[in-house]
Amino acid sequence: MKILVINNDLMERTVIQQVLQVNGHEVVIAENSDTAWKLLHSEEIRFVIADRIGTDIDERGFIRRVRDARPPYYIYILLITQKVQESDVTTPRTGADDYLRKPIVPVELKSRVNIGERILSLGDRLVQAKDTLDHTAMLDNLTGALNQMAFINLARGELERARRNQASLSLIAFQAENFKAIVDQHGKNIGNDVLSLISQGIRDKSRPYDGLGRYEGDTFILILPGVVGAEAEKVSERILKGIANTKITLMDDTELKVNLSVGIVSSGRITASTEIEALMNNTREALALAKHAGDNQIYTVYV
Repeated sequence: MKILVINNDLMERTVIQQVLQVNGHEVVIAENSDTAWKLLHSEEIRFVIADRIGTDIDERGFIRRVRDARPPYYIYILLITQKVQESDVTTPRTGADDYLRKPIVPVELKSRVNIGERILSLGDRLVQAKDTLDHTAMLDNLTGALNQMAFINLARGELERARRNQASLSLIAFQAENFKAIVDQHGKNIGNDVLSLISQGIRDKSRPYDGLGRYEGDTFILILPGVVGAEAEKVSERILKGIANTKITLMDDTELKVNLSVGIVSSGRITASTEIEALMNNTREALALAKHAGDNQIYTVYV
């Protein structure tokens, strides 16, 4: 870990450096708060050891300054002092995380640094766990596509971007025509495999930044920013072909064929009156017309 040490006492600084370096830390030195502030901005430093005596950190409100800056990651501050002041306890938000009294005892310094490292590590794990939960809450557990709510939020954002840029936008709905028959004949697990196959097939044949959502049941919707008309149909044809060429072989060596219907709504220019709900309704209408035309059919509606 890279540790910033704010201290202008050569003897103390030498002791601190030796303890930290023996334990594998990289030490960065600053003799005043201005130098320390510049180092915090130029390097990714998560841990600060600051000497209250003999430096200007109290006069310049260094710790409060760090807290008020709200950096993207937490900075742990160990303050070296003669004694802990009443204000250190009553205003914890702007205070240090831990205190080390002078004279510095190497084993105590090592212990305090180890505690700080564990606290930072725990905080990082909690942030990571929250990010994982947030990400998971957006996804359909079975297929890995966005769930309905997350997809609608994404679609609203893409619609607004297209509106601002006066750009084109297309939505494509995919539905497995024979899904109910597959589940009735082969069971829910095979049906789940089919849904996963469709989701993966759509992702494989679309662009990385095209948003895919499992809208409901066996219906998936793909949003294509900057794509209109014939180009959206080409994307649909590519996806249909890719899924058709993917074989699902059952335990009795029976090959399962998945038939899809595809409905497209395409707008060459998003206007102020265009709403995502209307586009979604148009997409479902196009899908219904494609289903009426037969298996593996594509029907496009222009708005």
